[in-house]
Amino acid sequence: MRPVSIDYTLYLVTDRDLSRGRSTLDIVEAAVRGGVSCVQLREKTVSAREFIQEARSIQAFLKACRIPLIINDRLDVALAVGADGVHLGQKDMPLAMARAIVKDTLVIGISVESTADAVTAERDGADYLGVSPIFDTPTKTDTAPALGVKGLQRIRQAVSLPLVAIGGLNHHNAAAVIQNGADGVAVVSAIAAADDPRQAAADLRKTIRRAREMHP
Repeated sequence: MRPVSIDYTLYLVTDRDLSRGRSTLDIVEAAVRGGVSCVQLREKTVSAREFIQEARSIQAFLKACRIPLIINDRLDVALAVGADGVHLGQKDMPLAMARAIVKDTLVIGISVESTADAVTAERDGADYLGVSPIFDTPTKTDTAPALGVKGLQRIRQAVSLPLVAIGGLNHHNAAAVIQNGADGVAVVSAIAAADDPRQAAADLRKTIRRAREMHP
């Protein structure tokens, strides 16, 4: 059986290169205290052993706060640490294969860059979709052209899964994606690179709440 339902409202994706010398755990702790509701641990350059060690330390904190941990790309790491889920890109392990391995024990999120990607991911059993990039972002340079809120709207109309918008989002534009069909806002630099990650998270959470009140 899949883990309990996840609150995707404010979804932090970690990036040690943007953390300005602070540890990933420090960023996660501050962000959660500011209102982050879900954390994806993303590590592209460390060994599997280092990834597992870091995931365990972060998971210990998150479990105490009842915040879910999603592992980026690495299904083996997600299984090893007992994470709540794994997030896969279009070039990662195929969704059907991942689902066959984990059955219903993990939530599986899929990155989608088009309506066709979204429809396929829903058909193949994804639990939620990371819609990207909404706006241009320097955080990732290997993505498709920005979808904008119009692209987000098209995906919202095509699928019923929870949508987490990502790509160039901050407290200035987060309301727009909530108002155009996103269930949650995922950010990297807006929190990880902030002077005060806790305050940055709190500001984003407030923006999202206000957007939902205006467009229930």
